Amino acid sequence: MVIIASGCESKKAETTAEPSFTLMPTDTFRFNHFVDCNMASAWVGDTFRIFPGKYGEDPVWGHALDLKYAEGVSPDEVFSTPTSQYKAPKMPLNAPTGEPGLHGAVWFESVYQDSNDPSGKTLYALYHNENYPETLPFNPKTGEGYIDKNWPLGLTDRITPAAVPRIGIMKSRDGGKSWENRGIILEDLQDRMILKPFNTSKTFAGGVGDPSAVASGDYLYIFYGEYGYPGKFDEKKYDPQKEWAGQCISVARIALKDLDAPYGKVSRWNGTDFSASWNGIGQPISALQISKDQGGGPASSPKGGFHWGPSVSWNTYLNAWVMLMGHVQGQSWVGDKVYISFNTELNLANATNKWTKPRLLVHKPGRTLWYPSLQPLNDKQQIQERYTSMKLGKVARLFYKFADEGRYLSEYTIQFDLTITK
Repeated sequence: MVIIASGCESKKAETTAEPSFTLMPTDTFRFNHFVDCNMASAWVGDTFRIFPGKYGEDPVWGHALDLKYAEGVSPDEVFSTPTSQYKAPKMPLNAPTGEPGLHGAVWFESVYQDSNDPSGKTLYALYHNENYPETLPFNPKTGEGYIDKNWPLGLTDRITPAAVPRIGIMKSRDGGKSWENRGIILEDLQDRMILKPFNTSKTFAGGVGDPSAVASGDYLYIFYGEYGYPGKFDEKKYDPQKEWAGQCISVARIALKDLDAPYGKVSRWNGTDFSASWNGIGQPISALQISKDQGGGPASSPKGGFHWGPSVSWNTYLNAWVMLMGHVQGQSWVGDKVYISFNTELNLANATNKWTKPRLLVHKPGRTLWYPSLQPLNDKQQIQERYTSMKLGKVARLFYKFADEGRYLSEYTIQFDLTITK
């Protein structure tokens, strides 16, 4: 935010430069590979890489080996890569049921590049991890896992269980060609799952997921969707208003020095500071919640309205953080809008309550829009600046997924400006 003073000393007028944007239609830019997550991108030396897809065990949708990477010397080259030219990284294997290790399926949603490694090859991937009572049965000794009782229905048209997301970290030492699992860093436990007969949304049983992570100061800030009940779920005391109050887009953080051993090191925002535990109850970012009179509601309701799937980047032109988010307005993640919010506070430690009220960015009536992200253009300066999905400038390309068709594409670029207001 820029403060400009003018006029005589006795009558000073103050104006502010607020972030604004203009959508500019383009020819449709179609992506060629499977996408079911935020699009993580990074520069490794002179090579631009993206990491879409899904990997791991999934008893509902089937085992997946679609988490792959594409690379090239420019963003457009990489986003145009044919599916046949994607490469499969070496991934950790799923552990047997009931044993410690990686369970369920994972999606890479955000990639942080270690600034202490001059080669650029040290990467940390924040992953969205989904499980079911079948893949992660409840362990009374640890409190981890889920009990298959009164379990809500999931997304498919078949009678299948709802998934539960968690968030974890993997590390690569070779620029994303191979990965080692560092474990789960954020999760909601069984007693916060929202069960039958109340959970009829065909989304999740609860949990945390769809993360987007950016570095600020000495911390990695993780923005994510909160889908659990803010307390112990008790069907006799269930309160939809209480559920709504604890949901939407939330934030947590971890010190960069703890990324190699992250277990138990993440702290959630509790409404005042970052002191809620990694598997405890935090608070959502209040400015991003949808009020009841504007169609907001709990995630377990088929009529609940909430923002989800944040994608956060630092904008060098605005000197501000930019967040894109989806909007759920019906059962099974149905929603035809994408929203945008800004935060002009450089240090995110002091900025959780300073996100602007989300503004409508894209509306495609009758469609279902998922996973909006901003990506760099095939511009010489943007390539020199090594722009990625986490760092962008005055103009960026907007991608999203038409979930009803399974297509990931771009129909617009977005130009950012600073609008002077009094």
